[in-house]
Amino acid sequence: MSANNDPDFAPIATRIRDNVGRQGFMTHIGAELSELTRGTCTLAVDRRPELLQQHGLFHGGVTAFLVDNATTIAAATSRGQPALTAEYKLNLLSPATGERLICRARVIKPGRQVAVVAADVFCVTDGVEKHTATALASIAMLDEKAAARIPSPA
Repeated sequence: MSANNDPDFAPIATRIRDNVGRQGFMTHIGAELSELTRGTCTLAVDRRPELLQQHGLFHGGVTAFLVDNATTIAAATSRGQPALTAEYKLNLLSPATGERLICRARVIKPGRQVAVVAADVFCVTDGVEKHTATALASIAMLDEKAAARIPSPA
C-alpha cells in the first residue's frame, strides 16, 4: 500500500525517513532507504571495497546491519511508534557477491509491545537477484514514555 492510498501513513513515513537520515551508520555504510510502505522496508547498499571481507564477498556484518535496520524500520511503520531490535535470527544462505545487496523486510505480526518481522537479503549481479540470507526478528515497540528515556545523539 502506498502513502497515496494511506494518507495516515504520510507523516509516519516522513518521520521515519528523517530519523533514518540522522543515522550516522547508514551514511557510513552507504545504505539507502529505497522503499517504505506500511509494514515494509527495503534497504540497499552498493558494493564498495570497505564492505567486503578478505575473499571479496560482502561482509556478513553488512548483511546483519541491513537486517537489523530494515526490520526495525518496517516495524515502526505499522503504528508510527519508535522501535528497537530485541533479537533476530539470521541465516546466511549463500555468499553475498555482486554489485549490490538488497534487504526487504515485512511485518508478520504488528504487536503493541513486540512486532515480529521477517527479512530476506539478495545480492544483485548483472540485474539478477540471488537470495543470500533470511532472518526473523523480534522488535520492541516503544511507547512515548520509553522513547523519551532514550538519550538524544550528541
